Amino acid sequence: MAQDTELFRDVFSASPIGIAVETLEGQPLFVNPALCSMLGFSEEEMCTKHCVQFSPPEDADKDWTLFQQLRDGAIDHYQLEKRYFRRDGSLVWGQLSVSLLKGRPEPLVVAMVEDITEKKKAEEARFRHAAIVGSSEDAIVSVTLDGVITSWNPGAQRIFGYPESEAIGKSITILVPPELPEEEDRILETLRAGGRIDQFETVRIAKTGKRIDVSLSISPIKDATGKITGCSGIARDITERKRAEEALRSSEERLRLAQQAARIGTFERNIRTGASTWTSELEIMHGLPPGGFGGKKNLWESFLHPEDRARVLDLFDQSLKTRTPMQGEWRIIWPDGSVHWVAGRWRVLMNEAGEPSRMIGVNIDVTDRKRTDEALSEVNRKLIEAQEDERNRIGRELHDDINQRLAMLAVELERLEQDPSAVRDRVRELRKEVADISNDVQALSHDLHSSKLEYLGVVAGIKSWCKEFAERQNANIHFKSDVESVLPFEVGRTLLRILQEAVHNTIEHSGVKHIEVQLLEESSEIQLIVSDSGRGFDVEDAIKGKGLGLTSMRERARLINGTTTIESKSMGGTTVRVRVPLGAEYFPLSEAV
Repeated sequence: MAQDTELFRDVFSASPIGIAVETLEGQPLFVNPALCSMLGFSEEEMCTKHCVQFSPPEDADKDWTLFQQLRDGAIDHYQLEKRYFRRDGSLVWGQLSVSLLKGRPEPLVVAMVEDITEKKKAEEARFRHAAIVGSSEDAIVSVTLDGVITSWNPGAQRIFGYPESEAIGKSITILVPPELPEEEDRILETLRAGGRIDQFETVRIAKTGKRIDVSLSISPIKDATGKITGCSGIARDITERKRAEEALRSSEERLRLAQQAARIGTFERNIRTGASTWTSELEIMHGLPPGGFGGKKNLWESFLHPEDRARVLDLFDQSLKTRTPMQGEWRIIWPDGSVHWVAGRWRVLMNEAGEPSRMIGVNIDVTDRKRTDEALSEVNRKLIEAQEDERNRIGRELHDDINQRLAMLAVELERLEQDPSAVRDRVRELRKEVADISNDVQALSHDLHSSKLEYLGVVAGIKSWCKEFAERQNANIHFKSDVESVLPFEVGRTLLRILQEAVHNTIEHSGVKHIEVQLLEESSEIQLIVSDSGRGFDVEDAIKGKGLGLTSMRERARLINGTTTIESKSMGGTTVRVRVPLGAEYFPLSEAV
């Protein structure tokens, strides 16, 4: 008997499976080393705890319910997979087998626990794998080394049309087009040799006979000994991608032909490295042979006309800072020394981090248009000169001839006033009327030849004109200026003519008589701003119309290297803004005004 007891203790201690002997109340009496090692507690610590304290509540409740049935005699054993707390708080899975020890004065319970943590992890991995395979939109298929299909997921059925029952056991060649009989053999040979297939693009045939573009990724399957027993692959339907690629190629070819016909070139610049790529059209546009650019850094800058370089480079810097699309026009000098005009549009593209990464843009040769514009500008300049000469003649004639004669008439009428005749009251009225005519004629002469610009200066002369015009038209012109520089007479004369045109248009068309006029000096630039809050108009329609007013304003500004912008919207008012750089050279106009 003593030997049996000793044998029992040896088996109990040497068992690789955790064993605990417990009372019917669930209190451990003995635990073997395997169970202590599994949970990380000493034997003494385990014997001070109740059996339910080793598991999370939901697992402990299941165990205790069965334990009570065992104790009540409803069952004599049970098995349960449950989790156990280790001493460090981590969880392990155990296969619990509990039996009732009878034939003793006081029944006891034997609990045997096998660590199945790795088994559970493997099951979870299989479940995850099965879920991925089952939910994948791609076809996932396993085959033997002879090419017989052994597994077939829903994605394969969706793509190829064969249900699982029809595919399993069939040769994978049911999917291979007739013209590719050797392709599958080469794939299987590669896999048998331990190789794999990565992103191999080919064609497969669906059950309906439809041809499908696919990308194949296939790997060998090995058993526990490392022996290759089959292979598993993923087939992705890339039909739509292939169509999109073909459409893109066709679109790019059409774009290339259109660019050649329209003399449009495109470029792309890597902002980080500074490297650029040009299309052949852009190279030709710069007087280079195809391939002549070669991606050389800073070569493009050498083509820029010296007078335009700083301005154009500043535009590109602005696009990098503001990250907004930009456009501009500039001159370039070809290797043969000839000067050409280019118009460009470009934008900055961002990377995933929100930082500027690339700049793309298009250029078009506008040399012919510029030459036409210059010719038209010359015609307009001559027209304006003729207008100025005519205004000068009329202005001097009104001022030096008519006004003087009216002044003499006023003197004669003043003498008549001394004659106490019956017409005395009439003479007074005539004198007042003549004086009014004289004032009007003088104001008209200022419109045609503003001598105040010469004698008072540009700012004071323009301010004086605004006051005189407002009084004649019973209007309200609010004039403001911060100009401190002495402006050239050519600039003042042009600004006055544009102001006159803008104000006359406002009075005639806007429906309001309150006008804001600003003359500002900013960054070596003079700005004239004329604005109202009237009914507004469509600018493009007005420019295309028969009137010369807006065109005249723009052409006048061009003659002093300035620009004119006109903003207007229905019932939203109109703003005319003229910008003139100080210190620029101006087209010479005659001294006539």
